[in-house]
Amino acid sequence: MKLKSTLLLALFSASALQAADWSEWGGGKSRNMVSEEKGLPLEFEPGKKYGPKAAPKIAGRLRPNAEEANKGPGAEDVDMSTTKNCLWVAKLGSQTYGTPIIADGKVYVGTNNETPRDPKNIGDRGIVMCFEEKTGKFLWQLVSPKMGSGKVNDWEYLGICASPTIVGNRAYVPGNRCQIICLDVEGMANGNDGMKDEAQFMAVPDKDGKLTPVEPGPQDADIIWVYDMYKELGVFQHNATAGYPLIIGDKLFAPTCNGVDWTHTNIPSPQSPSFIMLNANDGTLMGEMDHVASERVLHCSWSSPTYTEVNGKPQIVFAAGDGWVYSMAPETEKKDDFDILKEYWRYDANPPEYRKNDAGEPIKYVEYDGPSEIIGTPVVYDGLVYVAIGQDPEHGEGVGMLSCIDPKGTGDLSGKAVWTFKGIERSISTCAVKDGLVYIADYTGRLFCLDAKTGKEYWKFDTKGHIWASPLVADGKVYIGNEEGELFILAEGKELKELKTIEFPSPLLGGLVAANGCLYVATHTHLYCFKEGGTPVETAGAE
Repeated sequence: MKLKSTLLLALFSASALQAADWSEWGGGKSRNMVSEEKGLPLEFEPGKKYGPKAAPKIAGRLRPNAEEANKGPGAEDVDMSTTKNCLWVAKLGSQTYGTPIIADGKVYVGTNNETPRDPKNIGDRGIVMCFEEKTGKFLWQLVSPKMGSGKVNDWEYLGICASPTIVGNRAYVPGNRCQIICLDVEGMANGNDGMKDEAQFMAVPDKDGKLTPVEPGPQDADIIWVYDMYKELGVFQHNATAGYPLIIGDKLFAPTCNGVDWTHTNIPSPQSPSFIMLNANDGTLMGEMDHVASERVLHCSWSSPTYTEVNGKPQIVFAAGDGWVYSMAPETEKKDDFDILKEYWRYDANPPEYRKNDAGEPIKYVEYDGPSEIIGTPVVYDGLVYVAIGQDPEHGEGVGMLSCIDPKGTGDLSGKAVWTFKGIERSISTCAVKDGLVYIADYTGRLFCLDAKTGKEYWKFDTKGHIWASPLVADGKVYIGNEEGELFILAEGKELKELKTIEFPSPLLGGLVAANGCLYVATHTHLYCFKEGGTPVETAGAE
């Protein structure tokens, strides 16, 4: 009996620890940007950077100058004495679009290689960095060279635009080369498992165009498998690979990022799928979505998939690059010798007046009042699906719409939403829904609070800066950052109440994450770990 009780206690403790992690986009398979963390700091400061020659002492050690900052974890090139409620800061690249993922004592984030961690990998690369959760110590990184087919497929310096989905000892991430990559969460620390060909994966062409392998070291990623959507499916990735993989059992679901070419009108691969199902264990293709979304893609399919169950049946909900939302079963049926995911329903997230004008003529995609694809992720809350339309921020502002959909329907649900809200403009954000309230931001820079059942607007708050990020609701607060590097903290609820504005030294394009009592903020260049009452950890590695 004692052994059984001890086992149950251990299992409960492990479950509680896991629940406090943020191991995938949205914190869970419903993708709802809500955390149950309590006691998060309201007062915190990111600190000031050191000058190039500064080398003060911290914790009895000589602080490295800016050139040496990457040799040690912790403070990096930030003067930690000027921070507040900050445990550690880690240096990232020059552009970071990935939102931090926290699981089993590690923190992961996608970025670029403009602050190289390894002298053998210099130049434009896609990067996933892995840090120790308690200290910010750099552990290992995935290094992915450019695709080689030009920036229309792999835009310069974007890096890897997502962070991994963590399941057990595996990390699943979309690489910058139109690939889905499975990694060992321990890196090379427990040996080189899986494909054992990391040297060729990291190879870059020399001056004669010959690929030169780069032998992996102890701080390189251990790649288990790679599925190349460009080679296997003929996918034409537009600018970047994005979308956080969804893992259900042994199945992985991910967008392919199939899109238009440089003309923004031609679709090079209309028969390639926009969405696929892989075997999570070995990366083999198990199924694909009907290619209808690729045939009418407006720009690219970058949204992440969502999971829900309706009457006991699982649904995979995917918002595509044609501006439609699709619900599919995690099962396939044969169509023209292809294993096609079974469809439950589909919904046009654009109203008819965004598609055609009063004369019945199609409105051009990039026009202010024209149609949009979907970049934000569908969110499931209390049996309903919430999703907003939007476009690449390079296209500017334009009309938008947030839809609330009942997933119990079948067939074409267009025009049959529970409610729609057109007060919002284009959005690339994902909703946070809590206590019957929907929080959603638009690219124009406004945060809205709506009634989850009716779409009634309670308030809107203008940050006066473009918003790429998604709001986080945690500890009675709503956090939202903007392109200006301003983090706004508001109170939850039907009444608008500003609590705090904190300025960061570079843009906040990814969402905040709350996990294990800490608040994680990724700017373009740094990853911060804040904690109420927290003081800087010892800066290991500084001499």
